[in-house]
Amino acid sequence: MTTQTTARPVSHTPAMFKFNLRDAGTLIGLLIIVVTFSFLSPVFFTVPNMLNILQQSSINALIALGMTLVIISGGIDLSVGPTAALSAVLGATLMVSGVPVPLAVLATLGIGAMCGIFSGSLIAYAGLQPFIVTLGGLSLFRALALIYTGGSPVFGIPMEFRSLINSALFGIPTPIIIVAVIALVLWTVMNKTPLGEYILAIGGNEEAARVAGVPVKRTKVTVYVISGALASLASLILIGRLGAAEPTIGNLWELDAIAAAAIGGASLMGGKGSIFGTLIGVIILGALRNGLTLMNIQAFYQLLATGLIIIIAMLIDRATRGK
Repeated sequence: MTTQTTARPVSHTPAMFKFNLRDAGTLIGLLIIVVTFSFLSPVFFTVPNMLNILQQSSINALIALGMTLVIISGGIDLSVGPTAALSAVLGATLMVSGVPVPLAVLATLGIGAMCGIFSGSLIAYAGLQPFIVTLGGLSLFRALALIYTGGSPVFGIPMEFRSLINSALFGIPTPIIIVAVIALVLWTVMNKTPLGEYILAIGGNEEAARVAGVPVKRTKVTVYVISGALASLASLILIGRLGAAEPTIGNLWELDAIAAAAIGGASLMGGKGSIFGTLIGVIILGALRNGLTLMNIQAFYQLLATGLIIIIAMLIDRATRGK
């Protein structure tokens, strides 16, 4: 289930059951966290709490999955939080004004995609650095959300939409199902389609990919469109839970997404990453925060733990690359 640029020997094992050493290490890290907190808190390793961890992690999962594609292509997207905020307030306005929920949802996803087109086009066609473009987008999209709402939340999200987001299928909350479907689609894209090969090739060596005939510019725009659309989808889950859309949502979402992707084995140098690994990274962060909360550890120590995990993940990535 991993995607990487290094050549692998031919194997008769189905691709969906293949794990590399990096993914195995990530799984071991998750197992250590689960076992540790299970001993420290009797509530931790229970079905309701496990579902709670997955549900609470669903927003970060969607953001991180989009971020993973961007990182594999050799880019970065710092604007995912503000993209979610702008999408949320505009989408909520449509719902409140009486636009049918399905149309409002599609429009919300379209807003996120447009933000992705904006950033991706500047990066691909104007040749600007992803860090600078998306840093500018971070301020721009946040400002637009605040200006549009005057800094006030949009209330009155229809119960039809809220009921859908807060529903469950066979006891599994809808957000978890949404993440599972998106992850499966992206895994298929990365492992079974030319687009996945293009993304890996660009991240591994952009000039070589261009010479080989890879549509570099179009592929770059595509990954930012996917990232923006998934940020909008994450915002829809949040406003469905809260019943309101605030222009300030999404603060530091990019940090959590980058952390999850890095923990899962994505290299910030590009050309390497894993959909499966990112999901495990998301669960590691969610389990860590949940466990610390159950132990009444203050929130700023949770930020400390997140930062340390990012640094450790980068050190591991550097070691596994042999640099």
